[in-house]
Amino acid sequence: MRFKLSMSPLSAMLRSQKRWKRNLEKAMPKFRFAEPSKTAKAPKPRRPRSGLVPIQAFGSNPGRLTMLEYAPPKRRDPPTLVVVLHGCLQTARQFDQGSGWSRMAREKGFVLLFPEQRKENNHNLCFNWFRPSAVAHDRGELMSIRQMIEHAIERHGIDRNRVFIQGLSAGGAMANALLVTYPELFASGQVIGGLPFGAARDAMTALSVMKSGSKRSPGEWGDLARGAAKGAARTMPAVSIWQGRADRIVAPANAGSLLAQWLDLHGLDEAAGELGMDAAGNVAVWRNADGRTLLEYRLIDGLDHGLPVAARHAATVRQPYIIEGAISAPEAFYETFIRLR
Repeated sequence: MRFKLSMSPLSAMLRSQKRWKRNLEKAMPKFRFAEPSKTAKAPKPRRPRSGLVPIQAFGSNPGRLTMLEYAPPKRRDPPTLVVVLHGCLQTARQFDQGSGWSRMAREKGFVLLFPEQRKENNHNLCFNWFRPSAVAHDRGELMSIRQMIEHAIERHGIDRNRVFIQGLSAGGAMANALLVTYPELFASGQVIGGLPFGAARDAMTALSVMKSGSKRSPGEWGDLARGAAKGAARTMPAVSIWQGRADRIVAPANAGSLLAQWLDLHGLDEAAGELGMDAAGNVAVWRNADGRTLLEYRLIDGLDHGLPVAARHAATVRQPYIIEGAISAPEAFYETFIRLR
């Protein structure tokens, strides 16, 4: 089934969601989804171990962030790096324990990098995606994270074509800022409950956009992103956008704006998307001529604000904004983008 929006531009996307959902339900079997809780259930409470190790000297660190990494004892070729950005009110270790990234890295043999916010920078431990000085090219927090990535690439002999990034909430907005500012650095990224680059310029506008979204045309969103990168990128990274319909912190309208931004950056026709369904619900996919996924968009029924993790992967200790759901976002990112790249 082809993905065809009933209105243009994409700012009207959300008004069309119910219609194409009804069409899907006629053509495909219905799924029942577990009602998500705010935290993963804990069958046997215990403190999971995090293998994250702090790295002190990785560069000038203008954003004053903390670097943590996990390098499994056995690594597979080609050498791969996955960068993970936590959300507000989370630490790197909490996010790692709740998401299962270290377990996956150990099983699959790739290196993990966890940049971590400090309270001195943001009292709620949010990455400052809304401050122009924090997300400018080679400045602030963005530059600190790039220095961490370069340090990890050199230390572990990472294949430069095998760098991936995931972010949740403020970490999702920061991941998106990195993807548009340094597109040549990443093979692909996953943005969960995040926001488009250029959506806000200070804390007040950030809160407004998170609540209601921001109306711009796809071309305007694309121009904001192109202005962040210095020089034209030969290729743009593939991107997976995840958003909960029941998100009470970041309005679903922001996912539509994120989609508009990346459709414009990839030069993709909005009507060329293929619409399908899996355990998480509806998914729209845009592919290149070779069939490789360039853009994925998920608007998930019943999902509040957080990282969805399937029950079989859920941590045994509750972590903030880790949600038990029908599908695991880290596993899906690995299977669809990391493993197949």
